[in-house]
Amino acid sequence: MTTQKANSPVVIVLASGRGERFIAAGGTGSKLTALLAGRPVLERTLDAVRASGLPWHMEDAGHPGMGDSIAAAVRATSGAAGWLILPGDLPLVQPRTLQAVAAALNGAVNAVQPQYLGERGHPVGFAAVCGAQLAALEGTAGAASVLRAMRAIDSVVDLAVDDVGVVTDIDTPEALARAEALWLAREGA
Repeated sequence: MTTQKANSPVVIVLASGRGERFIAAGGTGSKLTALLAGRPVLERTLDAVRASGLPWHMEDAGHPGMGDSIAAAVRATSGAAGWLILPGDLPLVQPRTLQAVAAALNGAVNAVQPQYLGERGHPVGFAAVCGAQLAALEGTAGAASVLRAMRAIDSVVDLAVDDVGVVTDIDTPEALARAEALWLAREGA
């Protein structure tokens, strides 16, 4: 984890999953170690996180579900001003998107969810007030219940972004091939 900046939320990079859908779809090994334009998917994701300048924490302890991973990471960063929950298999997310979600979280809302062309994606940002709920999560549903609770009290900003990376996760070898094509097009290769 990098040094925490005052009033900056921490990006939580989730890297505990087993990648069962990727393997079931014909992938070999972990989707996080699969190569995207010559580098592992997780390293591409971490490159964006580092370039954002935001503090971050990687949770890779092999928890049984995404909820358990989020809870462990929130407990490990309990002094944070908030959290951006970023699955490790979103290698195309842009550093400026991470910064935009963090900035939107500094308003009068409890959660921020980026959208690309109307499709909701990640990272979802949560204010510090959500910490107890996030730290109590368990199971496979991630933080969906906390986000629903925040939507129920009209405390979520849906942030439109021009970043296909917020909805480009790597769950299958086909998704990896599409992500690589998008990466290469973006890089002008």
